[in-house]
Amino acid sequence: MNEIKYSSIDQYITEAPAEVKQILINIRNLISEKAPEAVSCIAYNMPAFKYHKKPLVYFAAFKNHIGFYALPSGNVAFQKELTKYKTGKGSIQFPLDQEIPYDLIGQIVEFRVAEMNDALSQKS
Repeated sequence: MNEIKYSSIDQYITEAPAEVKQILINIRNLISEKAPEAVSCIAYNMPAFKYHKKPLVYFAAFKNHIGFYALPSGNVAFQKELTKYKTGKGSIQFPLDQEIPYDLIGQIVEFRVAEMNDALSQKS
């Protein structure tokens, strides 16, 4: 999916393979619900949300998985819950042949919002 330069999440979803479109829509809607003040954008040519002008989370469709990027802190905070998924420093792979854990994604987004709110309140 990376040959196109995306300008919006809508365009990204429109260009996605049919079998992942609804998953991408569900993730976008879930992030919007859990972080209503976050602003959607494209970053690193994938769907992303920024919160107070800083990266909140990113997500993307790949051949065999959905990549979800909650930055290192999101992965560390949910280390136990993520043991059955392939993870990197700030990435999580949710295989397409398994149920997408929307509840877990929602919890991670809520954690990131709270974490960013804490950081903002410490600055003021």
